[in-house]
Amino acid sequence: MQLVAFGFGAGLSPWAPGTLATACSLPLAWLVMGWPLAWGAALVGSLILCGIPICGIATRRLGVHDHPGIVLDEIAAMLLLALTLPKNVVWLAGAFVLFRLFDILKPWPIREMDHRLGGGVGIMLDDLMAAVYAMACLQGIRYLLAIA
Repeated sequence: MQLVAFGFGAGLSPWAPGTLATACSLPLAWLVMGWPLAWGAALVGSLILCGIPICGIATRRLGVHDHPGIVLDEIAAMLLLALTLPKNVVWLAGAFVLFRLFDILKPWPIREMDHRLGGGVGIMLDDLMAAVYAMACLQGIRYLLAIA
């Protein structure tokens, strides 16, 4: 369980484990971008549903809420974000930057979710919300580019 929660080792990085895990998820995100939506949604949904108890167990074993090494939430969130974008390296790079920005800054209500919800639900939900914020920005950019 710990191995999966720690992103198969990415979470062990002494420097920015969340950013490293997100970067390591980019090849899988690229792959998911080309899948039919139903397949991608099934993968991401399964990862989220399995990730909640995995992250919850890891946090209990470590005795620290949302330990920096638990990075399965970053991986799931990046894949969710990838589902909503055209398959293009520029969009993927933008998704990476915006997701990391929102995950690090944790604007309202992300920070409250992280602190108020315990266990695996809180760990997963704050990163999924950061992905939704990034998704909203990227979809807004897509809209503006389409009307320009």
